[in-house]
Amino acid sequence: MRIGVVSDTHGHVDYTRQAIRMLESCEIELVIHCGDIGSEDVVRLFQPWPTHFVFGNVDYDRQRLRAAIQTAGQTCHDRFGNLEFAGKRIAFLHGDDSVLLAQTIAAGQHDLVCYGHSHIAEHHIDGNTVVLNPGALYRAQPHSIALVDLPAIEIAHVTL
Repeated sequence: MRIGVVSDTHGHVDYTRQAIRMLESCEIELVIHCGDIGSEDVVRLFQPWPTHFVFGNVDYDRQRLRAAIQTAGQTCHDRFGNLEFAGKRIAFLHGDDSVLLAQTIAAGQHDLVCYGHSHIAEHHIDGNTVVLNPGALYRAQPHSIALVDLPAIEIAHVTL
């Protein structure tokens, strides 16, 4: 199973469309959005896949975004998402709450922890947990997303 991980779209439809085209070409089955969605228009772009969203620190109108996510048939996890796919436990959050991020990683209860906020693509291993930041689709050079192949948790950062 291949999933796409994105973050920090900040309502920028054109940048998000570039990511959508890349995700289409990579034959992903699911998308995780790590917050700072920014607009209802961005939510609608992810309709081709089951998409799981969390809110970031600049997602001010959460009620409106939540309604757009539900209308699009997607899933809103508010500030913290917890999923299991291909036998792997995945947590995802925006990352602006550095204490919650550190606690989630240190707990060792997830195989993969995805976060955004910093606009810097990176991944590393902490104990038995793979920690992934896909980078950002706004205010980042280059713009980037991540692909994760499960169950192996093989990560590829993709620049746009």
